[in-house]
Amino acid sequence: TASTTVSPPSVPTSPVSVTTSGVTETGSTTKATTSGPTTTELPPHSTTTVTQTHSPETTTTGTGSPPTGSPITTVSTTTSRPTPYSTTIVTETGSPMTTTATLTTPTQSSAITLTATVGPSSPEPTASTTVSPPSVSTSPMSTTTSGTTAIESFTTTSGTTSSNFTTITATTTISEFVSGSTSTSGPTATSGSVTTAGRESWLLCNCTKAVCIEDNIVQLIPVICNPPAKPTCANGLSPVKVIDDDRCCWHWECDCYCTGWGDPHYMTFDGLYYSYQGNCTYVLVEEINKTVDNFGVYIDNYHCNTQDVVSCPRTLIVRHETQEVRIATVKPNTLQVEVTVNKQAVALPYKKFGLSIYESGINRVVEIPELKMNVTYNGLSFSIRMPYSLFSNNTHGQCGTCNNNTADDCMLPNGNIAENCETMADHWQVVDPSKPQCSPGLSPTKAPSTTPMQPCKESSICELLLGSVFEPCHGFVRPEKYYAACLFDSCVLPNLDLECSSLQIYAATCADQSVCIDWRSHTNGVCSYSCPSGKEYRACGPIKEMTCTSSQQNKTSTHQVEGCFCPNGTMLYDSGVDVCVKTCGCVGVDKIPREFGEKFIVDCQDCTCLEGGNGIVCKPHECAKQSNTSCDGEGFYAVNEVNSEDSCCPIVTCKCNTSFCTTKAPKCKLGFEVHSHIPSGQCCPVYQCVPKRVCVHQNAEFLPNSSVFVDKCQNCFCTNEVNVSTQLNIISCEHVPCNTYCQPGYEHQPVKGECCGKCVQTKCVIRTANTSDLILSPGEFKNDPYNNCTIYSCVNIHNQLISSTSEITCPAFNEDSCKPGTITFLPNGCCRTCAPLDSPTPCSVRQRKDFIVHKGCRSVDRIVMTECEGTCGTFSLYSAEANSMKHSCSCCRESSTSVREVELKCPTGHSISHKYVYVESCSCQDTECRISQSSELQNTEENDKVSTLNHIKRAISLTSK
Repeated sequence: TASTTVSPPSVPTSPVSVTTSGVTETGSTTKATTSGPTTTELPPHSTTTVTQTHSPETTTTGTGSPPTGSPITTVSTTTSRPTPYSTTIVTETGSPMTTTATLTTPTQSSAITLTATVGPSSPEPTASTTVSPPSVSTSPMSTTTSGTTAIESFTTTSGTTSSNFTTITATTTISEFVSGSTSTSGPTATSGSVTTAGRESWLLCNCTKAVCIEDNIVQLIPVICNPPAKPTCANGLSPVKVIDDDRCCWHWECDCYCTGWGDPHYMTFDGLYYSYQGNCTYVLVEEINKTVDNFGVYIDNYHCNTQDVVSCPRTLIVRHETQEVRIATVKPNTLQVEVTVNKQAVALPYKKFGLSIYESGINRVVEIPELKMNVTYNGLSFSIRMPYSLFSNNTHGQCGTCNNNTADDCMLPNGNIAENCETMADHWQVVDPSKPQCSPGLSPTKAPSTTPMQPCKESSICELLLGSVFEPCHGFVRPEKYYAACLFDSCVLPNLDLECSSLQIYAATCADQSVCIDWRSHTNGVCSYSCPSGKEYRACGPIKEMTCTSSQQNKTSTHQVEGCFCPNGTMLYDSGVDVCVKTCGCVGVDKIPREFGEKFIVDCQDCTCLEGGNGIVCKPHECAKQSNTSCDGEGFYAVNEVNSEDSCCPIVTCKCNTSFCTTKAPKCKLGFEVHSHIPSGQCCPVYQCVPKRVCVHQNAEFLPNSSVFVDKCQNCFCTNEVNVSTQLNIISCEHVPCNTYCQPGYEHQPVKGECCGKCVQTKCVIRTANTSDLILSPGEFKNDPYNNCTIYSCVNIHNQLISSTSEITCPAFNEDSCKPGTITFLPNGCCRTCAPLDSPTPCSVRQRKDFIVHKGCRSVDRIVMTECEGTCGTFSLYSAEANSMKHSCSCCRESSTSVREVELKCPTGHSISHKYVYVESCSCQDTECRISQSSELQNTEENDKVSTLNHIKRAISLTSK
């Protein structure tokens, strides 16, 4: 126990407050509080002498010598058992002062006096000090008591200390001495001991340096930090402040920052840009000299277009000691990823074995606090940040060597430097069982092209990088390399919108440099990003969103990320529960926010949201008692149903299942159907056959007013009348009406198998020249009533009536050859001649036109035919000598003929060729005269008439044929 009493001089000071082991400021009085009961006001300065003597259960008190009438400072140490030695240092700053510590050991009474003098011109904070006297062999043990008294205030800016307040620190340390050594208690300094100008010095805690003056007098000097010059980082990013090992001063460092995006483009740790389109798995970064077990970051690329020209990142792999983290893209060219650890899916946030994984905006972040590094991936781009102090000159892979020098960024695994990083990248393949086509160690035959094969149009999306949207970041991160990558993606993969990844990684790099760019709204929806319900998009949100279970966010942090965040006025309930709440209460498995004290039912448990503990306390839900339900009767069975008033407590109801019924439906005869009904209070139906109100004929049912076929000679239909005895509808029939009228030349005749006869043609109907109809029976012929030269005839050939029209062609007639009054018609009534005949008509050829009929086939048109006609010398004389008639006959006959051919059309539709005789010339030729009694008895006029009629019949017969 150490108690301190300080008696300041009578100098007016500003009241301040001091608390041991901490700094406390109040507005009225200053109090030093230790584990003892003594508390007094402190002056701006005093001198205290401390004497400690080694003996069991001994308390030594040191008393200062302040001006008369002021309080006294007392430091006392009580040791409950023998200690080798102890040292107490009391330092005060604000005006010149001296602190003296006297040490007494068991073997000697020599003392070490520490004097700390600080002038008024440079008041600085002092640190707690441990002084090691000469070696004393004792049993090891250590005890430390420290207190800090704030007299005024001070501020540290840019590594320097201003003279605004001072610190009084009292420290008592009991420890084992090592011969000839000086030990330091407190934070590890940059150097354990410093010897300056022949004086030994060492760093103490609270940024104070102890300097050995002489004769066991130690001077305490505050560590002065000079602001270091700000360096220029090769990667173009701003350097970061890093606290020195002494925890007092700081220096600048250029972080190792590697990024990759698109198809894909890389920016090494030192800012060297290149593109590489390999489709294997590659080393992004590994240590050259292994200091961390199983450490590395890898990328799995794949060809993301049909031509296999360019590649895109698919999986980012982080290995650290016993864990392998894989962040894989779920859908190509999207911001959807899934996380696995050692091939097992995990929920975020995840923290185990010195590695944590969490969501940060659109990114998934793998963080290794021990290495002060993090890796981010979002499906389109990745970034790796590593501290320069731990990894400088000790990285290789596709991200290069982190040493703030781009000259060796294209280092091969063997340590040589490749001509370009495109060639280097292919040498960093790793064995991937899922990609047997990849062979690590093979050199590429040709460096891949990093520029489009042919020029393309400017992309309006890429132009945003150089425009006013990103202009605030141009002074921090140059956009030219990202613009080139964007143009490459736009040309090679114009339909995948991969240029968005260049804008996204540039904006993320700007945000890392504390420059926030809201750029997606300027892309006309091409690079839009939608958030789930209950979240809103922000281009600049916190790296770690504040939750109900996390501490207050560091609002002075300027680093931000884009993503989906809780709306204003709400906060994330927990990093592992993605629910936005207005007030921090409870969130259960149903993801519904609850307020403290709220009662609710989840998964049929009665739960209450309580503050503290696990938050939600649940117990099984209690159901109200129900009356017993009996399900008697055929077909009934009991079933549990959801209660509309309480879904967790089912109610028992009786349900009907007709499949349990034993009564089966009867089979009804035609015209009847089964009707069933369930009587009230029963489950099983009652069946009966009822008429369907239809007609039935020959095992068929007919609806009312529909036709019913009984036979073809009757028209029947189904009526709505019901036969009382059969309960079926009646079929009504009537005979089919027949039409017996026939046109002229036709007769109505019965047809076998038909209900009605039909009109059958029995005569030829011939349309004459004056459009009147002439009816002729078969074998009948008749002259045209108005023209005797036209003869109509009707013949029956194979039960087919054929009408024929014949035209009589008269021989040439010269009226002048006839004597007046002797012109008359020949017996045919058509041709004229001279009568009586003064001179015989010469034998000559006469032409006529008529159809040729042969074997039922007829010519299509009338054919010109010739015949011989005229008068030849024929006479009969009485011969007295012979006493009989002497006859001399001469006939008008053909003298020369020719054979002609004509095509005949047959009734069957086919045609035949027919040859006929054509008379070329006629002459009178002698012939035998035959005596006929009949001819002698008839007169000449009758013979002529018969001859004419026969001639006409022959013509008609030929025409008909």
